[in-house]
Amino acid sequence: MTRILIADDEALIRSGLRMILGTQPGIDVVAEAVDGEQAVLLTAEHQPDVVLMDIHMPRLDGVAATEQILADRSDRRVVMLTTFDLDEYVYRSLRAGACGFLLKTTPPKELVSALHAAARGDALLSPEITRRLIDHYTATAPPVRVPGLADLTGRETEVLRLMARGLSNREIAGELFLGEATVKTHVNRIFAKLGVRDRVQAVVLAYEAGVVRPRGEARARGSRQEWHEPRFP
Repeated sequence: MTRILIADDEALIRSGLRMILGTQPGIDVVAEAVDGEQAVLLTAEHQPDVVLMDIHMPRLDGVAATEQILADRSDRRVVMLTTFDLDEYVYRSLRAGACGFLLKTTPPKELVSALHAAARGDALLSPEITRRLIDHYTATAPPVRVPGLADLTGRETEVLRLMARGLSNREIAGELFLGEATVKTHVNRIFAKLGVRDRVQAVVLAYEAGVVRPRGEARARGSRQEWHEPRFP
């Protein structure tokens, strides 16, 4: 059973989400929060598997609430809800540790599948939206210093670049002629050294640090590096 907490300041949205999710087998809506502060408190009280978090809320917005929730337990899964698919707050949410985001127009069937996927530990970002987000927020920005990046071995840096291209562990193994278990070990070490919890955060940092560059910038520099749309398994 996947336990869900819904956080949204609009009563109509909360009611609709509960109605959709409450009829689904394998899903239990354990609580509803009307703002970010209440979301933090109710998460601690009810221990949901996934928090479905609106971004724009009074008192404490969804990004700040996500930071507090994940500071308490880093294995908690937070999925952001937004009206717009290209939003500065979405990008901040990924940096804060959210495992992905969903539009409020997401069809019910996709919403249910996404929440189950989040509970399993999967990241929720469509390739097209991911490309647009990272391209938009990093293309014109200078590379930033990422703690732990210098600690990556040459092989780990290769793996990180391939992760940013969207390759799965199996595909990376084929590309580098390694065993899949070896790739998984490299990926876990990358997470530990960069201080990230999943592939989403690792890819964001890779682009921010300039390890991989968005397609537009690469072309401007005459590089052959192209964007490969991420598929986060």
